[in-house]
Amino acid sequence: MSDKQSFFQRVFGSGKKGEKEPSPQEAIQRLREIEEMLMKKSDFLEKKVDSELATAKKNGTKNKRVALQALKRKKRYEKQLQQIDGTLSTIEFQRECLENASTNTEVLKAMGSAAKALKKAHNNMDVDKVHDLMDDVAEQQEIANEISDAISNPVGFGTDMDEDDLMAELEELEQEELDEKMLDIGPPVADNLPSVPTSEPQPSRKVAATEEDDELKELEAWAS
Repeated sequence: MSDKQSFFQRVFGSGKKGEKEPSPQEAIQRLREIEEMLMKKSDFLEKKVDSELATAKKNGTKNKRVALQALKRKKRYEKQLQQIDGTLSTIEFQRECLENASTNTEVLKAMGSAAKALKKAHNNMDVDKVHDLMDDVAEQQEIANEISDAISNPVGFGTDMDEDDLMAELEELEQEELDEKMLDIGPPVADNLPSVPTSEPQPSRKVAATEEDDELKELEAWAS
């Protein structure tokens, strides 16, 4: 009983008045240390159980007294192992609860700080004043748009002119330009080509006389 009380006193404190209570983080760290110590003890007991079992098997037929003592020790070690397993389960559950509680505490602290900061930021703000300010902003924006529209509209530049009259005048100018271009072109230029003959070509008389003289000379030469 005293060992069990000492164990919990090491984890959670003795509970004496005036003693400083451990913080959640300190308690979690202590539980982890005890958990690690119990795990090492559990490994040691498992090795002892295997050793006593080997001794009992070795002396089962040779020395029954030694074998029985070994089995008794094995049973005690196994019982201690069961107790340690139960204690480890309890410590693990307690540690997880503390970790969750610590996390929740930190979250709540952060949310509380954020709420205070938000409240402080809104201290100098009034909802009605904010609405009035937004109305003023919208009104000034509308005025600015009206001013921009007024400035962008032309004043005294063609506001009294008829669009149809302007289009008709433009068409007249285009037609005049086309007429001037037609006049500048002028009549077509005739091709400097010879005319096509209408009758068969006649041989020159001089050429014909020459041919006749040649023939006469040939006849005279043949006759002599």
